[in-house]
Amino acid sequence: MEKGGPLLKVEHLTKLFPVKKTRFFEEQRHVHAVEDVSFELYEGETLGIVGESGSGKSTLARAILALTKVTSGTVIYRGEDITDFRVPPAKRKLLHSELQMIFQDPYASLNPKIKIGEAICEPMLANGQARNHDEAVKKTRHLLEIVGLRAECFDRFPHEFSGGQRQRIGIVRALAVNPRVLFCDESVSALDVSVQAQVLNLFNALKKEFNLTYVFIGHDLAVIRYISDRILVMYLGKVMEIARYDQLFSDRAHPYTKALVSAIPEPSTAARKERIILEGDIPSAVNPPEGCRFCQRCFMARPECFEVEPDFYEVEPGHFVRCPYMKGGE
Repeated sequence: MEKGGPLLKVEHLTKLFPVKKTRFFEEQRHVHAVEDVSFELYEGETLGIVGESGSGKSTLARAILALTKVTSGTVIYRGEDITDFRVPPAKRKLLHSELQMIFQDPYASLNPKIKIGEAICEPMLANGQARNHDEAVKKTRHLLEIVGLRAECFDRFPHEFSGGQRQRIGIVRALAVNPRVLFCDESVSALDVSVQAQVLNLFNALKKEFNLTYVFIGHDLAVIRYISDRILVMYLGKVMEIARYDQLFSDRAHPYTKALVSAIPEPSTAARKERIILEGDIPSAVNPPEGCRFCQRCFMARPECFEVEPDFYEVEPGHFVRCPYMKGGE
């Protein structure tokens, strides 16, 4: 990897899921879960990915980590093509250690029959992060204390913990293999607001302590704004906008982003901008709109938006928008 280059680079990544045919001669249809997505992730930053349910955020993360096979496109990590982890077994084992994922439902990702200490020690031993079981136990107890859990939790089962505690356990299990990049898939969406704040602060503290790079997925722009350096906005499998968090609040933001921003609750008595209500539901991913993916719900749509898919424009340094009417400040 060239010095100063991206740690992770995704180029034109597409994932289509075939729809089961109901008739023998029926044309094969596909769910356009992720389509032509490209972005770069730099070491030490937090890239937030935001969008409504069904926009393809989780599928994108799973495709990058080879948890689902990509249809087309490439994933480059540290200058090497790792698409679908088509690399030698020894290299694949290293990739599984360096690229980790924290799932939305921590309870579903834990075996209810295994004590959480052993669930953390197992990947640590399998990936050579500990020489023996005793060392793995010692490291696990230390990591539990780092995330705010008592070392005695080692011998307890998953059902004995609250949702926030289980999420901390999921974080420990990811940290156990010494990762470089953490994909956090809706990691705080199921938690109470007060617990969300604690876990977000924990993520920021761990980022500094372990020199981590995050891809943080969520549907709440307020949460994504708090933790992210840059934000990628997705809608119906497409990237609508990539920008720094402060650029998303400018007049050059994508109309979809403006709607998301208007929905952020502000703890203030001052007058706020009018809420933008999007009409209708997100279109079917099996039969997406012909032109712009957002045209059917866009409050700025023009006739050409329904016919021609817009390109990705750089409206200011580092700020890319998939809307021609934002170009040049229009």
